[in-house]
Amino acid sequence: MRNSKYADPGFYSNRELSWVLFDKRVLSEAMDKHNPLFERLKFLSITASNLDEFFMVRVASLKDMVGAGYDKPDIAGMTPEVQLKELYKATHELVEKQYAAYNGELLPKLLQNGLRVISKHEKLTEQEGAYADQFFEENVYPVLTPMAVDSSRPFPLIRNKSLNIGALVTKKNGDGELEFATVQVPSVLPRIVQLPSEDENEKVVILLEEVIERNIRKLFLNYDIVCAYPFRIMRNADFSLEEDEAEDLLKEIEKQLKKRQWGQAIRLEVEKGIDDRLLRIISEELSISEEEIYRIAGPLDLTFLMKMYGLPGFEHLKERGYAAPQAVPELPSDCDIFEQIRKGDILLHHPYESFTPVVDFIRQAARDKDVLAIKQTLYRVSGNSPIIAALAQAAENGKQVSVLVELKARFDEENNIVWAKMLEKAGCHVIYGLVGLKTHSKITLVVRREEDGIRRYVHLGTGNYNDATAKLYTDVGLLTCSPSIGEDATAVFNMLSGYSEPLLWNKLSLAPLWLKDRFLYLIDREKDNALAGRGGHIIAKVNSLCDKDIIAALYEAAEAGVKIELIVRGICCLKTGLPGIGDNITVRSIVGNFLEHCRIFYFENDGKPEYYCASADWMPRNLERRVEIMFPVEKPELRTRLMEILSMQLRDNVKAHVLMPDGSYEKVNRRGKEAVNAQQEFGRRAVQAAKENCEVSESRVFIPETHHE
Repeated sequence: MRNSKYADPGFYSNRELSWVLFDKRVLSEAMDKHNPLFERLKFLSITASNLDEFFMVRVASLKDMVGAGYDKPDIAGMTPEVQLKELYKATHELVEKQYAAYNGELLPKLLQNGLRVISKHEKLTEQEGAYADQFFEENVYPVLTPMAVDSSRPFPLIRNKSLNIGALVTKKNGDGELEFATVQVPSVLPRIVQLPSEDENEKVVILLEEVIERNIRKLFLNYDIVCAYPFRIMRNADFSLEEDEAEDLLKEIEKQLKKRQWGQAIRLEVEKGIDDRLLRIISEELSISEEEIYRIAGPLDLTFLMKMYGLPGFEHLKERGYAAPQAVPELPSDCDIFEQIRKGDILLHHPYESFTPVVDFIRQAARDKDVLAIKQTLYRVSGNSPIIAALAQAAENGKQVSVLVELKARFDEENNIVWAKMLEKAGCHVIYGLVGLKTHSKITLVVRREEDGIRRYVHLGTGNYNDATAKLYTDVGLLTCSPSIGEDATAVFNMLSGYSEPLLWNKLSLAPLWLKDRFLYLIDREKDNALAGRGGHIIAKVNSLCDKDIIAALYEAAEAGVKIELIVRGICCLKTGLPGIGDNITVRSIVGNFLEHCRIFYFENDGKPEYYCASADWMPRNLERRVEIMFPVEKPELRTRLMEILSMQLRDNVKAHVLMPDGSYEKVNRRGKEAVNAQQEFGRRAVQAAKENCEVSESRVFIPETHHE
């Protein structure tokens, strides 16, 4: 911690509780009546998947700390034990709000709009019940594995995140002794079962677990069913690796992945009203405490709503945004991408502009006879990645291909292991990350032999090389053949493959080497300018802000008179409205149809502004424990575009939530103002730019005059 008057924990918010506030902001979109109905379903589904990951990683980590007797307080002065206590309270409240939205608002609205969701199998009509029973016999029964627990059959291993139905049963003609039985709801079958409807204007659906519960007696023929209720558990999925002792990182991670299914149970979801005797058996067998039990007034695991979002026939209840990512004006289809980059740096803004040029960059390099080498870092890639295919093709074409595949990318480890093995088979040189560090940077280097010598082409980005998430996440990327950036890119890969750090760098700033110091220098420079009467202005767009040194530096700069405008999507441990700082720091969070993911930084620098983009957030893990890259954007037209992105988000009054001095977030009051939705506006502009570029291209087509007799 730098020497600062802002060392006191009272100046900071707890990271985990700040995350809960973020999920509440997502939930507020599910409750916002201005959003189309099916978009509200999607947002509610996202809150549920967010919460699952939060428990598996963050809550699990806190439990591990408490179990190990670790009691060091965080930057807000809270010990792990205190954090856990507060989190249980906050997450129980969050879950209640989720189901209030689902039951009180969304289900009635769905019914009004022609989708009847049957919440309980007892509510089925005779015809619907007959169909559900037949569906069970033909499609579900053959897949199920009912499990009874008795003296010869121990309590079964319940998989992480699996949905199960627990039952109390008694043997027919027995002594009436209660026994426990369970069956897993198979994830290989669709959870939403569509039933025939007598009304052609209405779709009727029921959830798979209700169909199974209705027919559960058929699974335990020698028993009478006393009661049956669904339950779901969350397990600790956060594993730690002793990398120095792991001879083969790939094998060690494969081994740890298997353990993830059977980690310590940390959360139990049950249906509200569950029989106390059944709950006692489950919670005792799983060693679950009372505060870890979530009694749910509705279907467990709301992530099924994303599947409901995909039901056909409801397009009119979804967001009518722009149709698809647009072509990049500087990169027309079938162009020579290297020739276009030589004309000048190109900025890409996803998902409004297509991710295809990034894929084409690798594909063209793989086929180009003059390309000698391709080097790339991969953190998260899609399930059927065209980039992986292009890299493999390049190696088969005799190019020197080096790929750093980060095996420690959480929840993508398995995927990345598959790709790493495939790339090795194709002849690529694969590096499995660095010991003790995650490689989170997004960089590609193409080395090409040209008439005037070797030229290096580089792609730098704020987002992953993942063509699937590039349609959902907002990110920026830069294509350049700047010699100084090319030199730095070579140095990056030499460092990653052999950890040989160069003596000096030209343009790129790297974590964990000196990126944090660079940020602190840039913030302090604004402070010094303000103290000297030259003013100061910082705009920063990040996903998370929880590094104490960065926050203290921002406080000091704001106190000196620097205007600081922060756009922080998720966690924010900084507070606003502090004495001596007042309105000099503002924080807003934008939760829209796309996940805000790009990191953009503006520093006024006494009238000589500097713009940067980065793979890193302002978090200790990014700045101190990961390989990250920040790169400058220097071409004037591209700087203008970055400022347009920042300015538009600062003007957003539809999807923006503002951090208040009391720690809460409030939607912007837009009474009497024209609505500004930044994401919609970026989409509109991308469509317009692509259209104008197409018109210019068509106007340049020369039609030869034909001779008429």
